Amino acid sequence: MSASAKASAVIIGASGGIGGALEAALIEEGAFAVVHGFARSRKGAQHLDLLDEASIAAAAAHVASGPAPNLVIVATGLLHAGGRGPEKALRDLDPDWLAQLYAVNAIGPALVAKHFLPIMPRQGRTLFAALSARVGSIGDNRLGGWHGYRASKAALNMLVRTLAIEERRRNDRAIVVALHPGTVDTALSRPFQGNVPDGRLFDAERAALQLLDVIEGLKTPDSGKLFDFQGEEVPF
Repeated sequence: MSASAKASAVIIGASGGIGGALEAALIEEGAFAVVHGFARSRKGAQHLDLLDEASIAAAAAHVASGPAPNLVIVATGLLHAGGRGPEKALRDLDPDWLAQLYAVNAIGPALVAKHFLPIMPRQGRTLFAALSARVGSIGDNRLGGWHGYRASKAALNMLVRTLAIEERRRNDRAIVVALHPGTVDTALSRPFQGNVPDGRLFDAERAALQLLDVIEGLKTPDSGKLFDFQGEEVPF
């Protein structure tokens, strides 16, 4: 991926499968002066908890003390935890679980944008991306179910659209997008891999490289949209 050697890159969720692979790929590529990896499980300056805005602000301040970031990727997501998972029917809706899904999948990335977009350059190509999901597409929803996950990712998609409009006023070459990585062999998707077609289950390293290829090809008019791992636009 082409980038200025004077710029930095930021990966939020670097302890996860995709996030860790993205961090490793960017470090190996060597196109950035610094690659910052943040995660809830990391300590010190690398700690960032999406549910704790103070930790997000601290992480942004740490990045701002060095080369400005022209690439920020939020590689986080919640689909199941603590015995809870996607709802199969309306009767399964639970307000606490819905709130948790929104907190991680939509509110957290929005707070990252709140603190990181202002420290990105005001001129030149910059890119802020958040991992979304095809099942968050309202236009592509033909099966129903998975209410909370779908709705929280749809909320993320709308936030990306509105953030893109505002960021364009600050930097007319800024790109803000949502990315669908496909089904990746990580803890998030593992319970749901049974029906994945042959050749459509990616290891994290391949998924990371596919996403970086998509990012490389994005242009300013693509800002505010959702793209899959092949670079194809997915309808919101």
